[in-house]
Amino acid sequence: MTVWGVIRALISNPRGMLLELWNWKAALFSSVIRAFLFLFANLTAGWKSATAAMLAEFLYRAATAGFYGAITQALCKAEPAWAGRVAAIVLLPGVSHLLESAVHVLRGTPHIITSVAASVCFTMLSTLFNLYAMQRGALVAGAEALPLSADLRRMPELIGGFVMAGGTSLAWCFQRSYKR
Repeated sequence: MTVWGVIRALISNPRGMLLELWNWKAALFSSVIRAFLFLFANLTAGWKSATAAMLAEFLYRAATAGFYGAITQALCKAEPAWAGRVAAIVLLPGVSHLLESAVHVLRGTPHIITSVAASVCFTMLSTLFNLYAMQRGALVAGAEALPLSADLRRMPELIGGFVMAGGTSLAWCFQRSYKR
């Protein structure tokens, strides 16, 4: 399926594409890690402000990251592979951080630029890693999913492989074909 085919499927069947494939693993990891990013980015504003920013980010990500994970999983299978990866790396973070910024502007997060910048940096790395892991059958939801314990057991191997790819991770992202 092409990227446009994935987008059409998301629009025509949001229940099947988003709700049934809601990626609770993405929601769990993203909300916890990003909550701490916002906590630490706002500590100089005081514990109360930092905790409020952390909770706002946790709730926002807990509500949305499962959908972003489902879309990433769908785009991971798009053909040509490079187009699916570009869409996952550019479109999803763009929408995600636009909404994230709105949430934190509305709640008055003190160090919003630092907070969102840290989140964007994390997104750049985590999206590449999620594509890498999902291509290898880890961190996926739905019928293809393994138990979280199996994914966690594979993490050293997945992280090691991703890190070993080093400078070639971006090249991997845009390569034309890949093993499924």
